Amino acid sequence: MKNIGLKSVAIATTALATTLFTASAQAEDTGTAETWLEEGARVVAEKAAEPVNTKRAKNVILFVGDGMGISTLTAGRILEGQMQGKSGEENYLSFERFPYTALVKTYNVDAQVPDSAGTASALNTGSKTRIGVINTAPTQPNGQCAGAMETALTPLAHYAEKIGMATGIVSTARLTHATPAAVYAHSPSRGWENDGELPEEAVANGCRDIAQQILNPIGGNGLEVALGGGRRNFQPLGTGEGRRKDGRDLTQEWMASDSSAAYVENEQSLAQVDIANTSRLLGLFDNSHMQFEAQRGDEQPDLAEMTEVAIKMLQKNDGGYYLMVEAGRIDHGHHGGSAKAALYDTVALSKAVRKAMEMVDLDETMILVTADHSHVFTMAGYPKRGNPIFGLVTGPGETEPTLAKDGKPYTTLAYQNGPGAVQGERKHLTEEDIAAPDFRPQALVPTRSETHGGEDVGLFAIGPRAHIVRGTIEQNVIFHIMDYALDLRKRASE
Repeated sequence: MKNIGLKSVAIATTALATTLFTASAQAEDTGTAETWLEEGARVVAEKAAEPVNTKRAKNVILFVGDGMGISTLTAGRILEGQMQGKSGEENYLSFERFPYTALVKTYNVDAQVPDSAGTASALNTGSKTRIGVINTAPTQPNGQCAGAMETALTPLAHYAEKIGMATGIVSTARLTHATPAAVYAHSPSRGWENDGELPEEAVANGCRDIAQQILNPIGGNGLEVALGGGRRNFQPLGTGEGRRKDGRDLTQEWMASDSSAAYVENEQSLAQVDIANTSRLLGLFDNSHMQFEAQRGDEQPDLAEMTEVAIKMLQKNDGGYYLMVEAGRIDHGHHGGSAKAALYDTVALSKAVRKAMEMVDLDETMILVTADHSHVFTMAGYPKRGNPIFGLVTGPGETEPTLAKDGKPYTTLAYQNGPGAVQGERKHLTEEDIAAPDFRPQALVPTRSETHGGEDVGLFAIGPRAHIVRGTIEQNVIFHIMDYALDLRKRASE
């Protein structure tokens, strides 16, 4: 499912440009046979000694890197390492050292290559479903309201609320976008983000837009925290960039839902929230999606800051919590053919996971990190160790870029399709070209927006009962892993 084709991605700071495009001056660090053997033995010994925690989890945090396929993980870890002055390849993203991993199959029931709506629904409900829908049964047609609510799937947050747990969602995308919406909403179409998007058939059959569903009690007293973008879908026409035609201001309705509910719109007001005396917190930091991390100013919080506030809010509940955190703009960077945007947001996700690990007791909190799907993003050629991840391929022992058969250099990173495709003769790329803020690595097939990839994605797990994360699994099994860790549906049925 196509999301957004970006016209350009501005990455404007000198510090970032220096990190990205200055050739590595590090000496080659090959190690010795002895050091590699010793390190390998150490890793095996640590894994063999890893204790298995079979206790029931009190809390679950699910991190979703939207579009964070395996090639994105690899390139993201190298970028993070190079930002720290290393060659990059030896680096690990914060969650890549989790003790348990699996591969996840991502297809939808009607699509070999999935979209975020169907995949997020599988993560949150335990059932695979169709492309483009939010938590509706696999038999329900996309875009048809009739019958949808009678067979709607029950998300994990509903079970959590039923037994008194706290629930929350954090995303750098619009909170009404496909992945975050799957935490709290039901919709036969991911496009019904505000009431103006509802067709007559949907209105006649009682379907509601996604934004207004954020006010739902969802089995208990509703979400305790929701932080992200998408202000326009919550406010009426005539209010800023509001798009609601029903005249409702859902931000005000959120405030009216409880005497100690709060609503914020920027980083400064988020930092000033009196968490101890706030029962419900809504933060909408952009009219649409939040800014890419590479261009984020000081008006919007980063993913780690939002994650920190969300955990502080949810930790107040002695009954535990379920939190889903989405790095939504990894996906949008890739759709626009901008590896820079996608990978900086991948590094931001790593930072957010690290912050969560600092804040929770891993003896009682399960943390899962996965992706909803991949992208047609490649990392290829034979660049030498430490070659700048966004740079031209320069081989081991070489000082000049490797030339293709047309006599021109090429980048390590590229796309199978997308807006970066070259039609006609390929340009002779220079370091100046690839340092440009709007540079797109070359794509093969010209498309308006780069597409998702259909290969498996990774799942990384730590905490109570995380040891069952292994092998290759269907995506809907992740819901069942969280359910098993919490004994959730069993407790909800008692």
